[in-house]
Amino acid sequence: MIAPACEILVTTAPLEPPAPHFSSASGAVLDFYGVVRGTEASEPISGIDYEAHEKMARHQLEVLCREACDRFPLHGLILHHRIGYIPAAIPSLFLRVSTGHRGPAFEAAQWLIEQLKQRVPIWKHPLSQSSGEEVRRADADAPAAQPEASPDAVA
Repeated sequence: MIAPACEILVTTAPLEPPAPHFSSASGAVLDFYGVVRGTEASEPISGIDYEAHEKMARHQLEVLCREACDRFPLHGLILHHRIGYIPAAIPSLFLRVSTGHRGPAFEAAQWLIEQLKQRVPIWKHPLSQSSGEEVRRADADAPAAQPEASPDAVA
């Protein structure tokens, strides 16, 4: 098995993913972009203001990266998340996973995104297109509450 490479980034800058690197060992290289939708709770929004506890977010992304590499046969993993205000139709998340086969690539990507939403202290504040105020959500896709401190937590 190839030793997996992992790159994480939390940034206010526009996402600029690296060019893909292909190898004869990685039969699957999967890119996923999380793009800000133009509606939230059926209300038009101008964008989302992402707030983060940056040090903890980076730490939790590193923990997720290690867990993903233990759980899936990854050859490489890149995970970039923007914070600050991101307008609708602009990516706030970039994820690339490289594996030997497509099944584990899709499984790893889905697992990483679900875990990120549950465990990483990045909160979204959608802003109404008409009023500019935050749109409150009541559905299951709402941002998770701040995670409790864990043994992996950074003070």
